[in-house]
Amino acid sequence: MYSTVLILHSIFRWLVLLSLVYAIFRAGRGYFTKSSFSFWDNKVRHWTATIAHVQLILGMLVYMKSPLVQYYFANFKTSISNWDLTFFGLFHFTLMVVAIVLITIGSAKAKRKATDLEKFKTILLWFSIALTIIFIAIPWPFSPLANRPYIRTF
Repeated sequence: MYSTVLILHSIFRWLVLLSLVYAIFRAGRGYFTKSSFSFWDNKVRHWTATIAHVQLILGMLVYMKSPLVQYYFANFKTSISNWDLTFFGLFHFTLMVVAIVLITIGSAKAKRKATDLEKFKTILLWFSIALTIIFIAIPWPFSPLANRPYIRTF
């Protein structure tokens, strides 16, 4: 089960990134062209938050079952000096939860704004901050923090 959820988590990251970039693009275009906030803009806002929440659930399952994380907490005093273990044991999880919280807040705030311009501005701000945090917290193959393949396979 662990390897299946890990692969799903790895694949789903691309959906999160694509939906966030698309939502930010639409919000930026809508804000700078002073467009009206359409039904489709609202769907993109909603589905971006939903995809992020599904990824969070997958990530929590990986975190709870990960032998890496279990070892990290079982041997905390010695593991804290190993950056790869510390990245996955603390930083990745914490930063990703913060990013999902920001997406959730941004989505909820945008939903309640009175004007279309405020909706676009809210999505643009909150989702952009979340995307920046996500880019930092993803273990890219080229990352000096911790690296993993672009997509995990069996």
